[in-house]
Amino acid sequence: MATPNATKTPADKSKRSQPHHHSHDSSSSSSSLSRFEAYNRLQAAAVAFGEKLPIPEIVALGGQSDGKSSLLEALLGFRFNVREVEMGTRRPLILQMVHDPSAHEPRCRFQEEDSEEYGSPVVSASTIADIIKSRTEALLKKTKTSVSPKPIVMRAEFAHCPNLTIIDTPGFVLKAKKGEPENTPEEILSMVKSLASPPHRILLFLQQSSVEWCSSLWLDAIREIDPTFRRTVIVVSKFDNRLKEFSDRWEVDRYLSASGYLGDNTRPFFVALPKDRNTISNDEFRRQISQVDAEVLRHLNDGIKGGYDEEKFRPYIGFSSLREYLESELQKRYKEAAPATLALLEQRCSEVNIELARMDSKIQATSDVAHLRRSAMMHAASISNHVGVLIDGAADPAPEQWGKTTEEERSESGIGSWPGVTVDIKPANAILRLYGGAAFERVMHEFRCAAYSIECPPVSREKVANILLAHAGRGGGRGVTEAAAEIARTAARSWLAPLLDTACDRLAFVLGNLFDIALERNISRESEYGRKTGNMDGYVGFHAALRHAYNRFIKDLAKQCKQLVRHHLDSVTSPYSQVCYENDFQGGFSSSATSYYKHNQASAASFCLELSDGGQESCDATMKDQENINPGKNVQQTTPGKGTEAREALRECQLTVPETPSPDQPCEVVYAGVKKELGNCIEVGPRKRIARMTGNRNTEQLKVHNGGSLLFGNGDSGSRSSSAYSEICSSAAQHFARIREVLVERGVTSTLNSGFLTPCRDRLVVALGLDLFAVNDDKFMDMFVAPGAIDVLQNERQSLQKRQKILQSCLNEFKNVARAL
Repeated sequence: MATPNATKTPADKSKRSQPHHHSHDSSSSSSSLSRFEAYNRLQAAAVAFGEKLPIPEIVALGGQSDGKSSLLEALLGFRFNVREVEMGTRRPLILQMVHDPSAHEPRCRFQEEDSEEYGSPVVSASTIADIIKSRTEALLKKTKTSVSPKPIVMRAEFAHCPNLTIIDTPGFVLKAKKGEPENTPEEILSMVKSLASPPHRILLFLQQSSVEWCSSLWLDAIREIDPTFRRTVIVVSKFDNRLKEFSDRWEVDRYLSASGYLGDNTRPFFVALPKDRNTISNDEFRRQISQVDAEVLRHLNDGIKGGYDEEKFRPYIGFSSLREYLESELQKRYKEAAPATLALLEQRCSEVNIELARMDSKIQATSDVAHLRRSAMMHAASISNHVGVLIDGAADPAPEQWGKTTEEERSESGIGSWPGVTVDIKPANAILRLYGGAAFERVMHEFRCAAYSIECPPVSREKVANILLAHAGRGGGRGVTEAAAEIARTAARSWLAPLLDTACDRLAFVLGNLFDIALERNISRESEYGRKTGNMDGYVGFHAALRHAYNRFIKDLAKQCKQLVRHHLDSVTSPYSQVCYENDFQGGFSSSATSYYKHNQASAASFCLELSDGGQESCDATMKDQENINPGKNVQQTTPGKGTEAREALRECQLTVPETPSPDQPCEVVYAGVKKELGNCIEVGPRKRIARMTGNRNTEQLKVHNGGSLLFGNGDSGSRSSSAYSEICSSAAQHFARIREVLVERGVTSTLNSGFLTPCRDRLVVALGLDLFAVNDDKFMDMFVAPGAIDVLQNERQSLQKRQKILQSCLNEFKNVARAL
């Protein structure tokens, strides 16, 4: 660094301090002091109000045993047990040292927490240490943390200290103290890096001389912050300990150069300080500092054979050289930064004035109902408009931050998986973060995948017999068809109704998330184009009411959509519905099955445009696998509340297939409730073979010459009854598939789109307006003048006024400083 060759050395400055320049130096010293005081006041204001101002500052860094605390005491010119304080503090300490020739004893004052005011002077050294400890402990207890970046500010006025401000940071440690969290070392390192990162800060890094550069624990951490040491002052502490090892000039010169590790333009300072920690007076403490400096120089000149390169290294040896350099460097940075600081202060004063004017108008608006109504209506209309834009396909704010994956939607909504679906449904683009219309369509596609993954569940012989015999007693040739249709209708009502409710809840969750995204979009638009919708910041009651009204609107939509889709389900499962018989009038079930299969494939792929990196993992594979699941593996898919009964029925309906069936004997296998005949059969789709069914054949299979009665059980007619039972199951599966196809493709999809999206686009702003604004003035004002709200606004205004006053004072002071440059 720290001190590039082009930088004036302390020795150069000492040569300029000649008697015939006394008048000039006095004037320069006066302007330097005014600059220093101006920056100190600005720093105090920045700490009090949380202002981020690029004030040139020195940040002291180092390990806990590297002599940082002793150096700070030496700079102050008196001891206040800072070493003991450092071992217990976990907050930065800003030391504002002010050279005051009239202060023969140090006067220390602490800045009040969250204020620019300073407390009463503190004289006792032990009191200073106690205040630092107590403030640290109180803040850490309040924030429940092990370290805090919020600084403690101490101003020290003394005749024997320089005009210098240093931010002392907690020392680096390798292991937490007893009673501290284990991650305390990492917390300290992270906080110190954060404090040292701003480019306007000078880093004062200390490392004791016994540590070799190649094995330095903390030098790499400093390189991460300042790779070239351009703004780092490196100080080798406890130099007197290492000095005893040198005997020849080449040894000491090589060590002092450190060029092999720090670079040719980096010159570290070498400092030794008194080791006596006994209680001594401040005068004696300063005398010992000067004595150690003199002893180090004497040893370099007389104790080493050939001495050392005095011309090259003398400006960097001794505490006095370091102190002079730091004071000079900080003043140089102050002078360079003054114009930019003045411009920044003017900007901040202007911004605070605007904030104050806005706060005044807000306080005045609490009594202007018409103004509040107008602003609130504009804000609500703006949010409604943004919701509509997001549904139509906007991509800002960033979907990566605001969107959700399918798994996140399931988890955060608390809905989880689809009821009755045993396979993992992964729609296209499941891993992408989507919101708005895109997320809505993805849920719709996921619903289709879930619906087509459910087949008609197995039915017991007892149920089939009860339904079939009741229909057979009414006469006619459609007993089997009617029984199969009734089984399919019952299964559809049991299995598809929960899917419809879940779809409505998931879609409502997607639309509910749009409120926060619309707010963010509104804020970004207002900041980009200027405020046009009225300033509603700070009106917590109104924002809460607006959010509540929006959530209620979405909840009502979900309730209405559930009723509509249930109506569709009731319609297609009604005994009077012709859905189950449409294809009977067109030539049997083969055409129905073919139509179902093709339509299934098309509808399931309606939103399968896969855009994620992992490739398409759509529900087609799920449904393809589902077709080949043996009923024994599908046992968990049972009608809700009737698991045991279904399992018993499933055992009954499983049939053994002969290895070589007779040509004239129908050999049947039921897969997932769909019959396959290995005799006379027809192809339907890639793998389904389903026998044609006609009314005459159904009747013939069920009738025997035993008084014309119906047999459905064991006995001599077991083969015929088994064939009839399997055919009914197969027919029921086809009816179920037809009901599902008509429900999903003809009714539910368009109903959910029109039931959710159209009202959000067309009716949202009206609904919010009626909910929030169609009330009398007293009830309307309850959202804005809640108990204590006016007091909060008044307190914010007072804080802004205080900040304005301080910043304006600093601005005026810096204008005077700029004139003196």
